[in-house]
Amino acid sequence: MRYGAAYLLAALSGSSPSAKDLEKILGSVGVDCDAALAKQVVDALSGKKVEDVVSEGLEKIGGLLSSGGGGVVAATSGGAAASAGGAAAAAPKAEEKAAEPEEESDDDMGFGLFD
Repeated sequence: MRYGAAYLLAALSGSSPSAKDLEKILGSVGVDCDAALAKQVVDALSGKKVEDVVSEGLEKIGGLLSSGGGGVVAATSGGAAASAGGAAAAAPKAEEKAAEPEEESDDDMGFGLFD
């Protein structure tokens, strides 16, 4: 997704992006760029309008958006729904651990901020 996002960002400038453009954008935010993947994205998206690419993507995920994300679990088999229920039961345990107060650390070695 990062390569596609970098391509669309570069395409908004009005020119046809190259793999070097993607590398420059990704490098500016500290992300390593695989030249082969960048070239693959450039080859796949070159000549397409940004608006067309975005609308195609929205059509592909339209089912997820219209169902609110909940329809995916309902459409799966019973075993998957049961495992999802097990995951929901495990969630309160994680909340209990998060609610416990943390012990104070002795990192200050006896010196306070205002001593």
